[in-house]
Amino acid sequence: MMTFITNNRNRFFGIAALFIAWLIIHRIVNNNIYLPSPLSVLAALKNISQSSDLATAIPATSFRVFLSFLLSSTIGVTLGLLCGLSHTAYEVFEPIISILRSIPVISVIIIALIWFKSNYAPVFAGFLMTFPIIWENTAKGIQSTDGNLLEMARLYRVGLAQTIKYLYLPSSKPYITAAFISSMGLSWKVIAATEVFSLPRFGIGSKLHDSKVYLEFDSLLAWTLIIVLLSYISEIMLRLVFSINKIQKNN
Repeated sequence: MMTFITNNRNRFFGIAALFIAWLIIHRIVNNNIYLPSPLSVLAALKNISQSSDLATAIPATSFRVFLSFLLSSTIGVTLGLLCGLSHTAYEVFEPIISILRSIPVISVIIIALIWFKSNYAPVFAGFLMTFPIIWENTAKGIQSTDGNLLEMARLYRVGLAQTIKYLYLPSSKPYITAAFISSMGLSWKVIAATEVFSLPRFGIGSKLHDSKVYLEFDSLLAWTLIIVLLSYISEIMLRLVFSINKIQKNN
């Protein structure tokens, strides 16, 4: 309980320090076009919440994020499991994953814009940036399984399906959990950035673009805070799902 209180108090001090620094820099710059005040951004947030933009942009971007995450997690875990079990498969996929991991984000966005329509380019970009993370963590998790337990499973002639279910997956779960949480946060960033370029009819990235065009920096920061908040909530939901699953298995 004391640890929880201490952690939240430290977070509060960190946010307060950031808020004070923002106020000081705003006073020094003294130009709302370059850096609006926190109150201006809060006013912009209020205006957004009262407009129809909130009800259209957030669901559209959220759908793209979760679709991209579903694709990358499903394919990443499946191929990661295969490559973790097979050294040959790992050697085949490892150079491909290394190349994908090395591609700059802006290049991924441009490729997505060329290959896909505005509504689906962000999904592809999000997938291409998060898939390598999930694949690598899954493969490493499978490869880290205790060799003594695997030897025992072989001695008792435990089938592959049972070995995967009771040995490989539990061993790789911490790796997969970390990959999922990292990928979720990254998905929001990449997809919002791609929307800025692809300009779908509905999307937070499109609103960021409009704010930039019309020099509404307070609105731009307000939408940015919305992305940060949604990303944070998504990560908390993932942690909660894994925590509930862990409690149920322990019981």
